[in-house]
Amino acid sequence: MPLPLYLLAVALFAMGTSEFMLAGLLPDIAADIGVPVATAGLLTSAFASGMVVGAPLMAALARRWPRRSGLLAFLGLFLVAHVLGACTGSFTVLLASRIIAALANAGFLAVALTAATELVPPDRKGRALSVLLAGTTVATIAGVPAGALLGTLIDWRATFWGMAMLCLPSALGVMSGIPAKAERGITAETGGILARTERPDELAGPDLHRELTALRRPRLLQVLLLGALVNAATFGTFTFLAPIVTDVAGLDPLWVSVVLVLFGLGSFVGVTVAGRLSDQRPGVVVAVGGPLLLGGWVTLGITASDPIALLILAFTQGALSFGLGSTLIARVLYEAAEAPTMAGSYATAALNVGATAGPVIAAATLHTWLADLGPVWTSSVLVAVALLLALPFRQAFDRSET
Repeated sequence: MPLPLYLLAVALFAMGTSEFMLAGLLPDIAADIGVPVATAGLLTSAFASGMVVGAPLMAALARRWPRRSGLLAFLGLFLVAHVLGACTGSFTVLLASRIIAALANAGFLAVALTAATELVPPDRKGRALSVLLAGTTVATIAGVPAGALLGTLIDWRATFWGMAMLCLPSALGVMSGIPAKAERGITAETGGILARTERPDELAGPDLHRELTALRRPRLLQVLLLGALVNAATFGTFTFLAPIVTDVAGLDPLWVSVVLVLFGLGSFVGVTVAGRLSDQRPGVVVAVGGPLLLGGWVTLGITASDPIALLILAFTQGALSFGLGSTLIARVLYEAAEAPTMAGSYATAALNVGATAGPVIAAATLHTWLADLGPVWTSSVLVAVALLLALPFRQAFDRSET
C-alpha cells in the first residue's frame, strides 16, 4: 500500500479518537455540565448527525480543491472545534462544537476515502479502506482508552485539549504525504510504483449532478442501508459501554479503559482481516460475520454481569462489528464507482446515519425495564434486521458483478 495511505490513517487516528472518546467520558461530562447521562449521550448523536449532513456537503464543497488543501482546511476546523469544546461550560455550546468537529471530520474522511481509491488499483479498494480504518481502530485501542484515563485522572476537558494538539502532527503528515495538486487516473504500474497522469479535461472533475444520480441505483442504496444498520448496532452499545462496565458488571471505573482497549483491539483485527477478504470474498464475510455478530450481542445481553464474559465479548464484538461494517462500506465504494469524487461521502454518510440513530434508540431504552442493558438488546435487534434485509441483496456481495 502507498505511504500516503498510512499518513492519512494517522490523521484519522486523531479524528477517530475524538469521535469515540465520549464513550468513556459521558458520566463525567454529564456531572460537570449538569445534564442526565442519556442527554449527554446526544453529544455522540450530534457528532454523527454532523457527519451525515456534512459528508456530502463538505465533499461537494471540496471536490474541486486540491486534495491537500481540503484535508488541511478540515483539520484546522477540527482543531478550533475542540478548543471551543474544552473551554465551554454550556451544554448547548458543547453540542455545537461537536457538530462543527463532525463537519470537519466528515469533510476530511470523505476526501480521504476518495483519495485512497485514487492511490490504488481499482480492485484493491477494500485493502485501501482497511488501511484508513486502521487509524480509527487504533484510536479505539490507544486514543480512546488514553482519553478515558486522562479524563479520570484530570478531567474530561483535558481530553479535548489533547485532541486539539493531535491535529498538529496530523497536519504535518498530510503536508508531507499528499501532493499539493489533485491527481487522477492510474495509467500504469511500474516496479510497484503507481504512475499517475492528469488530463486537462479531468481537472474540473466529473459532473456533480451525474454523481448524485448514482444514488438512485438500487444496489447502492441497499448496501448503504445495511452499512447504516450494522453501524447503528455498533454505536448503540459502544456509546453506553461505561455504565455497562461499572453498573452492570460492577467493575471499577478504571476498567472502562480496559474494555475500550479490548474493543479497539478487536476492531483492529476485524478491519485487518476483512480488508484482505472484502475485495474478493465479501459474501463470505457477510454470511459468516453477520450471524456471529448477532449471536455475540445476544450473549452479551445475557452475560454482561459476568466481568470475564464482558471482557471477552468486548474483543469479539469489536472484531465482528468493524469487520462486517468495513466490508459493507467497501461495497459502497465499489457500487459508487460512477461517482469518483462523491463516493467517499456516501460511505461516510452511511456510517454515520447508523452512528446517529444507534445511540438515540439505545438511549431511549435506558429508561425502560431493560435499563443499562437496553443498548445491547437494541444492537441485537438492529443486526437481526440487517441480516433479514441482506437475504434479497445477495447479488450486491457477488464480486463477479462488480
